[in-house]
Amino acid sequence: MEFPGTITMPPETLMDVIRAYCRSLDDHGFEHIVLVPTHGGNFGPVKTVAPDIAREIEATVIALADLDEHMQLLNDGLSKAGIEYDQDVIHAGAAETAVVLAVNEDLVRIENIESGPEGEISTARLLSEGFKTITQNGVLGDPAEATAEAGETIIQNVVDTYVDHIENERRSV
Repeated sequence: MEFPGTITMPPETLMDVIRAYCRSLDDHGFEHIVLVPTHGGNFGPVKTVAPDIAREIEATVIALADLDEHMQLLNDGLSKAGIEYDQDVIHAGAAETAVVLAVNEDLVRIENIESGPEGEISTARLLSEGFKTITQNGVLGDPAEATAEAGETIIQNVVDTYVDHIENERRSV
């Protein structure tokens, strides 16, 4: 574990948990199950397990697991909020900090904010070698750019886009 307080599990465990949740929801009669990862390391396992569990259960499984799209939605939300700040790989920077500020600003210790590396960052290197090879504090970008208002815009941007995806999937089923 690279940073204090970090909780992790092997991808196989996450996929087993998703399978168990989906089976349970299916047993309770849910007709549609939407899987929405928001942590970069969870997108791959969700993409992997979704088609498998979808073949096993009656419910329709909709996986909104495009990491590049998710990061772009966060950046677009910042832009819509008037913050011209774009980070290729998002982790504890302006976008995620803005979302937390919007949800509960008391969770952000503004006085302790530190920035991290900015600009182009190799996702492949992050995933293969770990965050410590790129950032000493776990932050990518500058969380000081964040505002609660931007967080509200980001959340709405993600919700609107994901609702469109879900409605399109439901119509096509």
